Amino acid sequence: MSKPSTAGTPAPFDYPELTRARADMEKQDALYRPTSFWSEASQIIVDDLQAHGIERFRALESTLGYFVPTYGLPGNSFDDAMADGLAQHLRAHWPDAKKPQLALAQFLGGQMAALADYRVLKAADDPRALPHLHTFSESTYGAPVEQFTFEERRFSRSSLNYLLGLAMLKKHLGGAVPKTVMEIGGGFGTLGEILLSAGIDGLRYLDIDIPPTSFAAQSYLGQLVGPDDIATYASTRERETIAIDSLPAISVLSSWQIEKLQGKVDLFVNFISFQEMEPPVVRNYLAHVARLGTEWVLLRNMREGKNVAKDGATGVEVPILGRDYQDMLDGYELVDSSVVPFGYRTVDDFNSELYLFRRRHA
Repeated sequence: MSKPSTAGTPAPFDYPELTRARADMEKQDALYRPTSFWSEASQIIVDDLQAHGIERFRALESTLGYFVPTYGLPGNSFDDAMADGLAQHLRAHWPDAKKPQLALAQFLGGQMAALADYRVLKAADDPRALPHLHTFSESTYGAPVEQFTFEERRFSRSSLNYLLGLAMLKKHLGGAVPKTVMEIGGGFGTLGEILLSAGIDGLRYLDIDIPPTSFAAQSYLGQLVGPDDIATYASTRERETIAIDSLPAISVLSSWQIEKLQGKVDLFVNFISFQEMEPPVVRNYLAHVARLGTEWVLLRNMREGKNVAKDGATGVEVPILGRDYQDMLDGYELVDSSVVPFGYRTVDDFNSELYLFRRRHA
């Protein structure tokens, strides 16, 4: 099963499907290949998966740095040395201060931030209305290093991010329920997992992404629905066109296959990954979103834009700003936007903002 890696050392895990998808991607237009932010990261993630296995993808340093977000380390910008140093200092100087020690542990571990987001979700969501958000509990597949249990249900930063976005969306649906949901850059498939438990009859969720991220999502969602009940790049690779209404409840396809899609989409979602792409790439994807007659567009983006690549640091060539979407989504109107309560403001005053657009009708 194993084969030599690109570094010439044995790779314990061999994934021919991932290797073929990556080779096919190199033949595609630049619009569908990794942009500067992801080009190096993609190979690092592949190497990690081949070294440690897909079953542990939520515990790998590379994935935690790119598409498996955390409230605690490393997502809160502290590292192990900082966290240990703070805890040791507190214990050494105030050994009897048990409550402050517990508070520090919950702060550094992310539980305080996770609980804050969960409280917003509870306050904002109407459990009587579809899609149901109160029934969700996250899978433990992928060996997650961080999960929190609230009211006997499991959550991660990824799932609470999406749940807050859906809670904002529900305020505007007026009883209508999106049944066909397409996402570009869906991470490891969290949105699909939430929708599977949301009580939506006739659900179709399509995740469009680049390998290796798509491979992680395929593995994660395949564990939920079964490997025979998910459409993948391998199973659709030879199709000239892909009719959306012919797909099962869950599909994970490669980026360039968006050109083959035919049909209608009710809701399009992108959380964070557009801000890691270049403007022509985002504009092309959104043109396909419009082509598919999408009614609702739900986005999350850094209002001020992603950092620019310079001096060897990872970043983008040209940042996508929050206001750029209004220009790119000609034919849509902005219905709502939110940093507080549904988005996030960083400690250094950057704004991760949610935007909800609806298609204009004559």
